[in-house]
Amino acid sequence: MKKILLLLCCMASLHLAAQTVTYETAGKKAKALFDQAIDAMRIYQPKDAIRLLQDAIKAEPKFADAYGQMGLAYVETRQYTEAINAFKQLQELDAAGIRHIRVSYSKALAGNGQFKEALAMITEHIETSKAPSQTSLKFRQNMEFAITQEQVPFQPQNLGDNINSPDPEYFPSPTIDGKTLVYTRRVKGKNEDFFISQRDSLQWLAAKDMGEPVNSSFNEGAQNISQDGEMLVFTGCDFPEGRGSCDIYYSIKTAEGWQTPKNIGNAINTRDWDSQPCLSPDKQSIYFTRETADAGADIFVSHRGEDGQWQKAERLGATINTSGREMTPFLHADGQTLFFASDGHPGYGSLDMFYSRRQADGSWGKPVNLGYPINTIGEDASLTVAADGKTAYFASDRSDSRGALDIYSFELYEAARPLPTLYVRGYVYDAKTNERLSASSLELVDLQNKLTIANIRSDENGAFLVPLPTGKDYAFNVNRKGYLFYSDNFSLREAKADEPFEKNIPLQPLEANAVVVLRNIFFESKKYDLQPASTTELDKLVKLLTDNPTMQAEIGGHTDNVGSDADNQLLSENRAKAVVEYLVQKGIQAGRLKAKGFGETKPVDTNDTDAGRAQNRRTELKVISM
Repeated sequence: MKKILLLLCCMASLHLAAQTVTYETAGKKAKALFDQAIDAMRIYQPKDAIRLLQDAIKAEPKFADAYGQMGLAYVETRQYTEAINAFKQLQELDAAGIRHIRVSYSKALAGNGQFKEALAMITEHIETSKAPSQTSLKFRQNMEFAITQEQVPFQPQNLGDNINSPDPEYFPSPTIDGKTLVYTRRVKGKNEDFFISQRDSLQWLAAKDMGEPVNSSFNEGAQNISQDGEMLVFTGCDFPEGRGSCDIYYSIKTAEGWQTPKNIGNAINTRDWDSQPCLSPDKQSIYFTRETADAGADIFVSHRGEDGQWQKAERLGATINTSGREMTPFLHADGQTLFFASDGHPGYGSLDMFYSRRQADGSWGKPVNLGYPINTIGEDASLTVAADGKTAYFASDRSDSRGALDIYSFELYEAARPLPTLYVRGYVYDAKTNERLSASSLELVDLQNKLTIANIRSDENGAFLVPLPTGKDYAFNVNRKGYLFYSDNFSLREAKADEPFEKNIPLQPLEANAVVVLRNIFFESKKYDLQPASTTELDKLVKLLTDNPTMQAEIGGHTDNVGSDADNQLLSENRAKAVVEYLVQKGIQAGRLKAKGFGETKPVDTNDTDAGRAQNRRTELKVISM
């Protein structure tokens, strides 16, 4: 604001042509309105200033100083087209006067998407300045970046009165099924609380205050609801038990409702500013922002250990974090696409939004700017994307807002989309007693690159939800101590449906004669060489046998009925032997293992269909003794 007033003083001292009105030559009414406008700007009321300046111009149509000041006020309110028009009027009345407002003029041009013109204007300012500011030099870098980029599709839609109100709404967070949306509302401009909305087949229903115990008299904000809708992590500031100014808290949803929030602990929270948490789809990792005095704002991550406890948080690598600010991390349901905001990577202005893809080795790839007009010259942050990979949510105070920040959605352009993500849900139970089994471990692995996409635990009733990003093949394993693991696979290369998989998982107690089908051991047709995708499952077998050192097992090979009986018998024997050989190579004693081929003699399905024959071609493990 001080810069604006200094510019005014410079402009007012210009010697203008006789037909141009300056502050010194303006009439009493126009001058009084101008003074009131300056007072309004001084107390950060640019909209009032614009109205007063418009009245001043009505009184003095060639009031150059009023046009210049009005352009500055329009820039403050991000009305860039109007700012450009005001600056053009100033330029017509006083060509020399424009040199005092080139920085704001270039900002207006950039805000309107005229990046080449903005670059020319800021360059002229820098080249004619004795000591251009770092802000001006940085803005020129932004414009040099902007002119190399293509505009991206962007048509935001206000979510409407069921979600938005005259109060500010922000930090939208959807669940994987697309039926729940949680967000922050600053009620009456003061206390931050959470609101929740459910979606029917057509629209978001009227949002409700989440109420106690999650909401309180303190400020709760910057939240993220887990993909399964069962856990809420959020930022609590100035809480009595907090370690720093802002800490991260969590609440678990039970049959009785949301539990009283708890501080997530010292592995994550520090005396610094810890905020903006986001859970991974499997709830085994949490990404968040930490701002420190020495390094500014960076994105950190903490992972759960095998004991379920959070491990000490660490910064993401230099690929993501810079010497600037990195904030508002959001990991998509696919577990492989990270969205975040930064002013340290090349961008259009202040904070821009970026995405990064997880690589085959687990590292994060080079961030990509989401582009204009999703990103602007202002601060753009806090983007979330639904499980479909294309519906994005963000907060903005656009012209059609209900009075302040509102929540909007838009269709994310194809190149920036995460993988559309389905999910499998159900419960785990004992195959003999039918009783639910709690705390079972469920793991989803990309068969191509062996990357673990999700590793979750079922709830106290054995219920689970596991994300299934489309376009790939996955191994799905369920483990519980005292039981044989369960094996399945999902091929989602052609999946387009938006309905989840429903699957209840029976686990066989670890005892003599228990049998499990090893669905993720693969062979080429009529061959017995193990395919590379089989190693994930084979290593599970190695661990099972290592954890149970007295266990003896039979590996059984089975085929369909295509081909001769003799060929199928030999093929099944060789496939069983290939599995045993792998296990022995991994250190399992050969005397504990037996390979047996059954050929086509024990079908579990019809051999009259492709699907049936696929079920009959299988490898099994049978417990001989414990």
